[in-house]
Amino acid sequence: MLLPLVILQRLLHREIQVVMLLITRNIQLTLAIFSILFFPGVLLHETSHFFMAKILRVKTGKFSVIPKPLSNGRLQMGYVEVERTDFIRDSLIGLAPLIAGTLFIAYAGIAQLQLNTLWNVLQNGQVELFWMGVGLLPTISDFWLWFYLTIVVSSTMMPSESDRHAWLPLGIWIGVLFTLAILSGFGTWMLDNLAPFFDNLLNSVALLFGLSNLVHIVLLFPFFVLHRLLVYIMKVDVK
Repeated sequence: MLLPLVILQRLLHREIQVVMLLITRNIQLTLAIFSILFFPGVLLHETSHFFMAKILRVKTGKFSVIPKPLSNGRLQMGYVEVERTDFIRDSLIGLAPLIAGTLFIAYAGIAQLQLNTLWNVLQNGQVELFWMGVGLLPTISDFWLWFYLTIVVSSTMMPSESDRHAWLPLGIWIGVLFTLAILSGFGTWMLDNLAPFFDNLLNSVALLFGLSNLVHIVLLFPFFVLHRLLVYIMKVDVK
C-alpha cells in the first residue's frame, strides 16, 4: 500500500500543478495556489519533525512552512533544521510525518467519517449496502472538511529524501538483531508473542494507506481528464 501511495501522490501533485499552470499561465501564481491548498499537510509534516526532535532532545534551528522553488525545478514546501545525531534518533525524526499523518488519517477516517463501518460491510460481502453507505458519506457533518484534510495530509506525509538518510543503517541493524534473535532460538517466541500484535498493526496501517490510495485515485481521474481537455482546447501542454 505504501509504494502505490508514493506514486499516486506524485502523479496527483503533478496533474494539479499542470492544470493550474495551464489555467493561470503563471508559474508563481500556480506555486502559490498549490502551496495554499496543501498548507495544512505541510504544517503537520514540519511540526511533526520539530516535536519529535524536541521529544528526543535534538537541537533544532530554523523552521519554515513557506514554499521555496529549488534550483532543480522542484518546490520545497517547508523545512526544519535539525542537528544530526545517531541514526536511531535521525530515523525517528525522519519518520515523524508518516507517523503523524497515519494517526491523523486514522482519526479522520474512523472517528469522523466512520469508514471502518464501510470496510466491515464490504468485508462481509454486502456490496450494495457498501455503495449505499458511500453515497451517504457527504451527509456526514463536516464531511468535506475532513475529506479535504485527509487528502492534503495523506499527500504530504511521505518522508522526503533528506528525511530518509538514516533509514539504511537502521534497517541493517534491525535486520542483524532480528537474525541474531532467530539464531538464538527466539523465533518461536516471537511468532507466538509478537507476530499477532504486528499482524494487527500492519493490517490497520495497510487499510489506512489503502484509503489514502483510493482518495488519490478518485481525485487523480478528474484532474487527468481536465488536463487533457485543456490541452485539446489550448493546443499547448506542460512538459
